[in-house]
Amino acid sequence: MTTADRDTGARLLRQLRERRGWSWADLARALRDTARGLAVASLMNRQVASIQRTVARWESSTDRTSPGDRYQFLLAHLYARTPSGRVALGPRSDFVVLLDALRHFGTPPQRVRQLVDLISQEASGSSGEMALPPSTHSSTAVLRGDPSRLDHEALSLLRESVTMIDKQVGLLPFARLQLQLAPVIETCRQVLRLDYASPQDELVSLAIDAYALGGRLAFETRDDEMATALYADATEVAGRLDDRSRRAAVRTSHAMVTLHATDDLEAARKIARAATIDAHQGASYAVRARAHAVHAEICARASQAADAATALERAWKTVDQMTVEDPHGGFTAERLNGFDGLCALHTGDARRAHDHLDRSLGALRQSRDAVQRGIVGTDLALARLRLGDPAACVDLLHEAVEITATTGGRVPAQRIRLARRELRPWRAEDFLAQLDDHIHDTLIGP
Repeated sequence: MTTADRDTGARLLRQLRERRGWSWADLARALRDTARGLAVASLMNRQVASIQRTVARWESSTDRTSPGDRYQFLLAHLYARTPSGRVALGPRSDFVVLLDALRHFGTPPQRVRQLVDLISQEASGSSGEMALPPSTHSSTAVLRGDPSRLDHEALSLLRESVTMIDKQVGLLPFARLQLQLAPVIETCRQVLRLDYASPQDELVSLAIDAYALGGRLAFETRDDEMATALYADATEVAGRLDDRSRRAAVRTSHAMVTLHATDDLEAARKIARAATIDAHQGASYAVRARAHAVHAEICARASQAADAATALERAWKTVDQMTVEDPHGGFTAERLNGFDGLCALHTGDARRAHDHLDRSLGALRQSRDAVQRGIVGTDLALARLRLGDPAACVDLLHEAVEITATTGGRVPAQRIRLARRELRPWRAEDFLAQLDDHIHDTLIGP
């Protein structure tokens, strides 16, 4: 993005605002109202003055700030309708001008397509695979108006919505999933504030899953402050259950998000350690194995090879104790191979890393595994590079680039950047030029 491009984007946003006769404060109020309508918690309660300052920075000729993911979706919802409320997505509509502005701000082509898909599907009353049952929408609206009306049927509908959203991870843009989940999270918050006899175990279980999934989605959309808050909420609610497996599962995810969002090894290690303690007080061997695996990865990254080896040994022993009846199943020997391989990569054993990562990648064939496949594939690419085969490394990175473009996964993108840096000695090779073109065309855009 050049300075001229950025200035054009700022000018187009200003023209859109002025075309509607809005001041910065007017646009800020409209964005906050839109956030409230969509239950976007990170913005729905923000002060108008705070949003106004953000709007002013977008239009500034000297500031480099551009609308982030959440603001892009709010702007799209706002400008997809005329002031009278009619949907207008045609060639000379405000919506099309907004998309042009975002392109000048450097928004990648796949993000623009996501905005078009989201608004078009909502305008037509169909969101395809993403659609939640109408009864779910009505239940969240009713409960947010009167949380005391919670019953088993309403809980079942909310549970169904969380399950559907979770199944779409890796298939649909994270920001879309985040917007769909937001009303459920807000409903859980309101209902949990009440002090009355209700299906508490069901409610607590739902809230844990909604908050933890929300934390994951917030991380993927780079809202790290919201991710931290949601994982804290999930951890607190999970502490109400006698079986500590649920809290351990939340903490293992929180540890990984902390690691990849902040690169703070000590903070991540502290959370991971707490997860292993919880896991040993819970009934699930699958959760226990994953907790040890996460702890091992963090130790390996911190160059604590002995501690990493001990944690991995515990994880492998625990995997052998897992049963198909484990209610918190999902972590398998194939997944553990990925952790083992990554630990070997960090401790300098490229051959062991390659063998374990190759086995893990071969087992990640489900659509739900797309993000994980991007991560493991890039780790395997690094292993092949360190074994002296840069061309094989690049072949795997091409697949990882495609996966990352489709899923928007934040961790695979981080891994791709790391691998690309290690390929610098081969900068004169054609295969690296082709990879750079692929990264630019697919992930960065013109």
